[in-house]
Formats: sequence, C-alpha cells, structure tokens
Amino acid sequence: MKIFDTAREAMVDLDLHQVARIYTCGITPYDAAHMGHAAVYVTFDLLQRNLARHNVVSTCVRNVTDVDDDILRKARSIGANYLDLAAREMAKFDRDMAGLGLSRPHAEPRATSAIPEILTMVGDLMDGGFAYEVDGWVYFEVAKAPNFGKVSHLPRDMMLELAAERGGNPGDLRKRDPLDFVLWQPSLPDEPAWESRFGPGRPGWHIECSALAMRELGPVVDIHGGGSDLIFPHHECEAAQTEAITGGEFVKHWMHVGMVCLDGVKMSKSLGNLVFVGDLLEHSTGEEIRLAILSHHYRSTWDWSDAVLASAEDRVRRWRDSGPGKGAFDEVSEALDNDLDTPTAIAAIERAVAEGYGVIDTVKLLGIDLEVS
Repeated sequence: MKIFDTAREAMVDLDLHQVARIYTCGITPYDAAHMGHAAVYVTFDLLQRNLARHNVVSTCVRNVTDVDDDILRKARSIGANYLDLAAREMAKFDRDMAGLGLSRPHAEPRATSAIPEILTMVGDLMDGGFAYEVDGWVYFEVAKAPNFGKVSHLPRDMMLELAAERGGNPGDLRKRDPLDFVLWQPSLPDEPAWESRFGPGRPGWHIECSALAMRELGPVVDIHGGGSDLIFPHHECEAAQTEAITGGEFVKHWMHVGMVCLDGVKMSKSLGNLVFVGDLLEHSTGEEIRLAILSHHYRSTWDWSDAVLASAEDRVRRWRDSGPGKGAFDEVSEALDNDLDTPTAIAAIERAVAEGYGVIDTVKLLGIDLEVS
C-alpha cells in the first residue's frame, strides 16, 4: 500500500507489519463538526479499513483539544464552563461521526488529562536548552532545531505569514525569534490554571499533541496527520519539540487531507462559512454524505455543494439497486492501495454497475454498507 508522505513530498510504500500506530489531530470542541472535520476523519477511517484488509491492526489515537484560546474564548462569551462546553460538543461530534460510519478510535484523550506529561516535557525542553522562560511564558527556541521546516518545506517568510494567521503571534516581543512558539503560558484570571515551576498557567497548543501522542503510542508514530492547514505551524512544531526530547524521528509518515471549501473559501469556524454534519444527517444518510466526501481524492481541495451531495445520493441508490456482488472488487482494492484513490475506485464501481454487476459487497471497501437489513 502506498500513501503520499507530506514530509518526504513523495509517494511511499507503507511497511507497517502487524500494527500501525496512528495519531490524528482531533477537534477543539467549541462548535459542531463541519464537513472539513468530516473529510479528515472519514479519510483516516478509510485508511484503517484498508490497512485491516492487509491484516494490519490500527491503534488510532484522536485527541481532544479541550483547553486552548478558542474554546476558552467561546466559553467566556456564552458564560459556560469550558469543560461543560467541551462535553456538550463532543457528544454531538461522536454522534455525527457514528452517523458517517466511523469506527471509534482506540483512544480519544483530552489535553487536560495530560498536564503532568506536558509539564514534564516542558521541563525537559528547558533543561535541555531547547526552551526559555520570560515572565511565566515558556517558548521553544526554533534556532535549536536544525531541521525546523522539514515537515512543511516552507520558506521563512511563508512560515511567518502562516504563524500570524494561525495563532502563532510572531509579533510577541518576548520571543527571541518570531517563529519561536509557546509551550506554557500564564492564565488569565478567568481561565483554568495549573501549578508549574514557571508559575500557574496552561499549556500551549502544540505541546498538547506531543504529550498525548507519546503517552498513548510511544516515542515513534507510524502515521500522523490531519487537515493540511495543520502542516504549519502545528505539525512542524510538534515534530521539532518531540524530536528535541527523544533525539530520534517522531513520525514515520505524515499524511494530510485537503481543505473543503464553500464558494471557493475554506470552511472555518472563524469565518462561519460552515456546513454542519448534523444538519446534513437530518435529510441525508451517512452513506450518502460519506460517498460525497470520498468522491474527491483526500489530498485535493474541493468545494462542497448541493450538487455534490445529490450525485452521491444518486450513486447510493443505483449501487444498492445493483444487488449483492463483487463487481470491480479488484479494481477498487488496487485503487485504494494507491494512496486511497477513491475517485478511481468510484469510477470502477460505476462501470461495473453500468455493465450489470452487483457491487454491494465491493462498496464495503469504502466503508459503505448498503445491505438492507
């Protein structure tokens, strides 16, 4: 099986033996899951299903970022406790993902569960000379990471631009370098705080995933990924700080999913241009929504529209009507082994249906069950 490795910028063969340690960045639960989220988690669900076909067992960890600037800001604005807000939104998220046919991850740990591990990592980075403290703020010093940039391959000016857009605050005058990033920060009076040797505070975003990945999966992850908007700064920073501690490679293969847009603009909570999974499930089936996502290659950026869903609904109806059978089974298997090439797989299924073959058994390879109970 081949996938495209972001860091290597090339297709690579997966050699995972019997077990694959997978970490995918989960949601910050301050609002409902939208189609951008769904595209990421459907992709990783399909990856695990295809690995299982090759007798590879997946140990998949999907974290929950239940303390960071966004969730605290939302909780403050609605007058709610941040953990209550997280619990409410996670219940919706789990229901929506189940509706799309996703299997539960091996673990779904919360950032707040890893404060001891986070503080240990921050302390180790300080003691190793990779981090520095200013007025209770602790920063990772990117100058001490000679391979910084190996995941994203971005020039410095682009890194600075994306850091400014994605919460990296390169204008912070406490930093030695604008690209240095927060490991620990003082909490505002109305924010949760944990005691530390640097004073009471809370973790930065990037250190949360490093701590959770190492706690749940060990120092090396086979496949790590998420949306392509996480390549920088999140995954770049994760790799730098983790490898500074372990001295070895953190991730064997980086895998990223393209953006889902609405009218040409990436769906994001900050812009409010969202199509929510829960809303779609009120009038469409999970199989139809899942197929709408899989009709695009996972690495592509594409536009959500009513027409995309209508096409998927038509396909589901015709595939179900085709009856039991393994039409195009080998072609679909081959396409999925080639970087989860779902458009090619779907085209093969369409040809089989047109030629009168049943495909209900074949489409199970896509995680779509069309058998009528």
